[in-house]
Amino acid sequence: MDDSPIAELLACFGQHRHFLITSHARPDGDAVGSVLALAEILDQLGATVDVILADPIPNIYKTLPRLSRIRQTSSAPTGAAANGEATAPVVILECHCIERTGLAGLEGRLILNIDHHTSGQNFGAVNWIDPDACAVAAMVYRLALAAGVTITPTMATCLYTAIMSDTGTFTYPGTSSDTFALAHELTLKGANPARIARDVYFSNPLSKIRVLGAALGNLQYDNPLAWSWVTQQELEDTHADAEDCEGVINHLIGIEGAEAAAFLRELPNGQFRLSIRSKGKINVARVAEALGGGGHRSASGCTLEGPLNHAVDSILTQLRTQL
Repeated sequence: MDDSPIAELLACFGQHRHFLITSHARPDGDAVGSVLALAEILDQLGATVDVILADPIPNIYKTLPRLSRIRQTSSAPTGAAANGEATAPVVILECHCIERTGLAGLEGRLILNIDHHTSGQNFGAVNWIDPDACAVAAMVYRLALAAGVTITPTMATCLYTAIMSDTGTFTYPGTSSDTFALAHELTLKGANPARIARDVYFSNPLSKIRVLGAALGNLQYDNPLAWSWVTQQELEDTHADAEDCEGVINHLIGIEGAEAAAFLRELPNGQFRLSIRSKGKINVARVAEALGGGGHRSASGCTLEGPLNHAVDSILTQLRTQL
């Protein structure tokens, strides 16, 4: 295991006193939990930290501790940073490129890149990409240990939430004995697994259940592929939004015999946001990359051009090439 990127990151943490932390647009549990945990690490190292995300935080993560320190904005702050630094270094989590953050104003800054996707790219001054990590939160935990900081209950809660959500509640192929050992350690440090699971999985708005019904009504199956979609009209009819569509794909891949599943959500501009899942035999990261996206072997995504029949044909063609 190459620990040199960790040493480079810690050296940078020691050289600067102000940092900006961000992650990808449309943040998920790993993004939200990891930026909060990393911010606390830097707090303990004596740095001043700004945490920003381009898009709103999903409601299911609204109970995470110290969530109020995350600011939603479309552009990075400009001007002098603390202690006279021209601009603060930017730590970007879970992104294959700067544009994935959805933020303007990051160009030309010192970038520290931490990612665990197979589609990760070396776009930073420091690049730590570990596709074997079950979540970027696992990498943040390793940073915390290397930095010698205290794993507080708030940090443990954020990291556990991130790992639980990014492993599909410990069901995705990347889950290993190390994942459970880490979950055990975080529980000992103050994470409450039952409360976190309740907040994330058992606090759904009615609109989420209704849009799930619409998606299941559109379900198509051609062994071993399952796919479905929701249109803008169906979103309006169910009073649902993009956040309510999170998790629909898990119902599709749960079909016995399905080796891969695709879920398409129509965007206001007529494009379709695609989520793809696999049980392991089909590498959906390759599928997503061929369509301009990226992700993991078993969980990936991208955006497709409409209309619906064109988008469906695009994803099915790519999936069938992997069979």
